[in-house]
Amino acid sequence: MGSEASPTAAERYHPNRFVSLPTELDRSTFDVPPESRRAEAERLAIRARLKRQYQLQLNNPNPPPVIENPAMIRWVYARTQNVYPTFRPTPKTSFLGLVFGLCPLLFWAAVFKLERDHKEKLIEEGKYERPFSLF
Repeated sequence: MGSEASPTAAERYHPNRFVSLPTELDRSTFDVPPESRRAEAERLAIRARLKRQYQLQLNNPNPPPVIENPAMIRWVYARTQNVYPTFRPTPKTSFLGLVFGLCPLLFWAAVFKLERDHKEKLIEEGKYERPFSLF
């Protein structure tokens, strides 16, 4: 029999890939330098100020006509105006652009052309009479 000691619970622990690891158990947060703690505290203070500003606007008895949520404004900007720094053209995005951009145009052009050709053929054969139209 071996003299190997069985691993402890801490050594056997592996984080679940579906759930984020709590900060209390994350080894990278144990020895955090003071400047990064200060930066994190500043970010939390900014976030708290923005949240308070939004809550004051929201709960004001005489609210302004438009209540602006700064976090939502930043999110919308990142989603709409700031697309190209984070967008990478790949074969998949090129294919999807072709399928959803060009193919519907070509499909409807073909449908309208075939319908027009069929009507013209019926008119030439005398089986269809054009309705009177000023335009």
